Amino acid sequence: MIIAGLVLAALAALVHVYIFFLESIAWTSPRALATFGLTREAAEAQKELAFNQGFYNLFLAIAAALGVALFAVGSTAVGATLVFAGAGSMAAASLVLIVSSPDKSAAALKQGVAPVLSIIALAVGLAL
Repeated sequence: MIIAGLVLAALAALVHVYIFFLESIAWTSPRALATFGLTREAAEAQKELAFNQGFYNLFLAIAAALGVALFAVGSTAVGATLVFAGAGSMAAASLVLIVSSPDKSAAALKQGVAPVLSIIALAVGLAL
């Protein structure tokens, strides 16, 4: 279960790095506009906010990925703590998105399922 939890945390980190890319680097690209359902005008108006939000996603990804790496090299407590903090924040953010914008539930699930499963698998694995 521990390996499954770490793999899921790494997958969640990759998803959040991609979200960072879309929000902070490619915000007005056709791909980002289609992903977020925005017009170019709306994207231009929100560009500064998206840039900042993208970095939040990157920092969550770094925390989870660093936790996976530290766990893998034997720093179990620190690694698990970082995975729980990073993945837990990802899961909480997806819950906020679902509650605040129910029309974005699909996006929230795409970014929230792997972190939730990671937390569960890692917690069960550590408890055994």
